[in-house]
Amino acid sequence: MSAVTPKIRLRGVTKAFGPKVVLNGLDLDVWPGESVVVIGGSGTGKSVLIKNIIGLLHPDSGTIEIDGQEVTHMNAREREDVTRKFGMLFQGAALFDSMKIWENVAFGLIQAEGARRRDAKEKAIATLARVGLGPQVGELMPASLSAGMQKRVSLARAIATNPEIIFFDEPTTGIDPIMGSIIDQLIVSSVKDMGATALTITHDMDSARRIADRIAMIFQGRIIWSGAPDEIESSGNPHVKQFINGEAHGPIQMQIRA
Repeated sequence: MSAVTPKIRLRGVTKAFGPKVVLNGLDLDVWPGESVVVIGGSGTGKSVLIKNIIGLLHPDSGTIEIDGQEVTHMNAREREDVTRKFGMLFQGAALFDSMKIWENVAFGLIQAEGARRRDAKEKAIATLARVGLGPQVGELMPASLSAGMQKRVSLARAIATNPEIIFFDEPTTGIDPIMGSIIDQLIVSSVKDMGATALTITHDMDSARRIADRIAMIFQGRIIWSGAPDEIESSGNPHVKQFINGEAHGPIQMQIRA
């Protein structure tokens, strides 16, 4: 893989909020067509990692490259060209309550790509079908959908523009295990069908094993282990062992307020 340019490359990325250092010299490569899942406990920097990559936050130091382009010092116009490559499934679905479902799915097509509403609606309905939702769902409002259906809609929105890179933020949070498995299957099939690169953050190990080509664990602002899903049980890393087995005692010490 060394001769291939990573789709995403982070080197020495740091980000602090006041005295709290969240990312501490983090290095990560995600290769074209690869599905990487970053695991770690709450507050370990998973969401901050994605926000720095997509440009919602800016690192204090280090470099972030997309397709070999360093993006942290790009101007707004240059950055816009890069972010057109991105799709995003947000943790809470983050649908627009005042828009119909098809309008939610078509949002990027209309706003970013300038598609006509008629064409965008046709594409949105076709994309909803890819995640198992019929055309009638497109006319509904988000409030009328279950959490699982909202996740499907959010996935449809994430893939509607055929992005090269898709980010998944805790894709199974807030839904039952069966629906979580369905969402994971849809993620895998959607990513493979498009030949996209995927970066997922989660603390759900069942989901991580289903989605990942490679799992990486973040702890204290750094990637401390990376490997294939079938290697994680024998990682030999005590932090990984404690996390995947949900053990209360070990090198990861949770802060508990009295």
